[in-house]
Amino acid sequence: MPLLTVWYNTYCPVCDAGIGRQKRRLIEAVKAGRIEFRDINLEPEVLAGAGASLEDIRRRLHATDADGRLLVGADVAIAVWLLTPGEEWLAKLFGNPVALPLTRFGYDRFADLLYAWNRRNGRW
Repeated sequence: MPLLTVWYNTYCPVCDAGIGRQKRRLIEAVKAGRIEFRDINLEPEVLAGAGASLEDIRRRLHATDADGRLLVGADVAIAVWLLTPGEEWLAKLFGNPVALPLTRFGYDRFADLLYAWNRRNGRW
């Protein structure tokens, strides 16, 4: 079982490019099965039992950790940074107790804008 399974929207060009970059940075972890990136559009109901709809996942990154816990939004980015060689500092900077509320707020506002842009452009 992977340490982290990240669910993302391949129809969003920004999301797809960002995950593509992370996959390249995490190639050894992906090959070893420690992290997995999955297209929610291929399995739209997979996280329904955890209370996450397809639209929720198209709006914000979602992930499950090795214990089956659901992570959403900025918490997913922080978890990915923790596994990415050379990017642990980003997790520490944006995930510390003082910065985390601001990180989540900023991520959520950006995600809202990106989601609206994708919908306006008919990307699903």
